[in-house]
Amino acid sequence: MDVNGQWFVIVNPNAGRRKGEKDWLEIAALLNEAGIQFTNVFTEHPNHAVKLARKYIENGYRKIIVVGGDGTLNEVLNGVYTQKKYPPETITLAMISVGTGNDWGRSFNIPSGYKEAIEVIRKEKTRLQDVGRVSYRQKELEKHRHFINMAGIGFDAMVAKRTNKVKEKGKSGPFSYIISLFTSLLTYNPVVCKVIIDSHTINPDVFSMSVAICRFNGGGMMQAPEAIPDDGLFDITIITRVSRLLVIRSVKKLYDGSFLSMKQVKTFRAKTVEIESNPPLYLETDGESLGHTPMKFDVIPLGIKVVVGD
Repeated sequence: MDVNGQWFVIVNPNAGRRKGEKDWLEIAALLNEAGIQFTNVFTEHPNHAVKLARKYIENGYRKIIVVGGDGTLNEVLNGVYTQKKYPPETITLAMISVGTGNDWGRSFNIPSGYKEAIEVIRKEKTRLQDVGRVSYRQKELEKHRHFINMAGIGFDAMVAKRTNKVKEKGKSGPFSYIISLFTSLLTYNPVVCKVIIDSHTINPDVFSMSVAICRFNGGGMMQAPEAIPDDGLFDITIITRVSRLLVIRSVKKLYDGSFLSMKQVKTFRAKTVEIESNPPLYLETDGESLGHTPMKFDVIPLGIKVVVGD
């Protein structure tokens, strides 16, 4: 099929309290107005965007617009990495955010307004960024996932899981992450882990841990304020055992990145990270809830091409 530089648009109708569905006609009109040629398909179930991206790339498309949230973007990335037709770094991804977080887009100046986001796509200014790859366990099976923004382990993963349950009921909003954060605090306990960062081993009492390519997660929290998306390294943040009261008092510091100066926080830069724990620690990537330890993270330098704002 000769698709001649056309965009393939993957629309998640459920994203942002069904804004994907409600706003699609407006978005399609704006794409047409901007002279962007495209074919679009709606996702029908979780992980459908993985299959759609894989199928349409194998049909010849090399440019994909995601109309959804960070989770939809994550699925599309995994479709890019499971297709066999083109090297992943030759595929271009662009984003029109209708989700609640827009965390990946914050790092690349992607506007939240549809018209402004489409103007960014029309200009088609691109750059390469790193991609994360993680192997983990789901029950006894070893699984693999790619991610474009950030992985969270421990408390972070519990908050993501609760937030996703709220989303499934169609009740998500800007405060759903904060509400999940406070309710998770009541039951979560830190776990002593073996963590191998490149070849250096530590045994922290992990409350929460993030393995980051970009800077933001949780709807604007700056969990990796110094992350550089194309340096070939993960920014690793470990928050060790911390009182519930201190977490509540420090939420504001998560938004401006100043929590890094707290004595309970350790930061590292590395190409690989391995984590073992008993009991198991759970995992989320780009807000999508996955399995548990043991886990191994590797960075793929400059692994995907993305459309960025000025």
